[in-house]
Amino acid sequence: MSEGSHVSPDAPTGGGAGARLRQLRGWRLGTPLILLGCGALLVTSAADSGGTDLRPERYTDLASLTAQESREYAQLEDRVSELTGDVERLTTQVGSGEATRYQEQVEELKGPAGLRPVAGEGVTITLSDAPEEVINNSSRDLNDLVVHQQDIQAVVNALWQGGAEAMTIQGQRVITTTGIKCEGNAVMLQGVAYAQPYVISAVGNPAAMEAAVAQNDWIAGYRAAAAVPDISVGWDMQDEERLEMPAYSGLTDLQYAEPLGQS
Repeated sequence: MSEGSHVSPDAPTGGGAGARLRQLRGWRLGTPLILLGCGALLVTSAADSGGTDLRPERYTDLASLTAQESREYAQLEDRVSELTGDVERLTTQVGSGEATRYQEQVEELKGPAGLRPVAGEGVTITLSDAPEEVINNSSRDLNDLVVHQQDIQAVVNALWQGGAEAMTIQGQRVITTTGIKCEGNAVMLQGVAYAQPYVISAVGNPAAMEAAVAQNDWIAGYRAAAAVPDISVGWDMQDEERLEMPAYSGLTDLQYAEPLGQS
């Protein structure tokens, strides 16, 4: 460097430019890290709060909160007192004459409701599909060659009309809520599928029940079809000196549909 030349203190030098470059790079790298850290803190706060405000000012009104809890507790105490009174009142009535009368009525109705076993003379009717060789060779509609739920229902109704005291289908006790429904090539009875032949037994006066069966128009049509060679659905009715029927053991509550409320 010549004696006349000098370096200005404000003039850029190679070392100063490098320092500023390093500082700029540090900010570029640091800023995203700071933002990520802030985001992580926000997520952690949201998770810890469970959707509530972590700030304490929302929960400063402890007096109102305590009053509300006290009112709810008092309501529960009143309800407990009410239910306790009901229990005590009903307990005192267990041995009363009114309760005894109700219990006697329940016991009397168990028989007609099918909740007691029954034994005695009666009849058994068996319905069955046409034999396999008839089904394979007949030109008739297949529906003419099999037993339908209407056929079973007609027999059941006729036996009730004839004074049947108790009845079973496939050994299952029949009560007022028993449903008979076709399901493919089987019949559903109280939720269980049964294949043919269908055995229907009834306890009662055999002569009276047979007379009711003979007067039923649907059964008359079924028996006429049974006599046609290319139909030959099965029909058999037998007197029974003694039948033993179990008590109904299924559900006794009624299940029914309710209309939807108007929107």
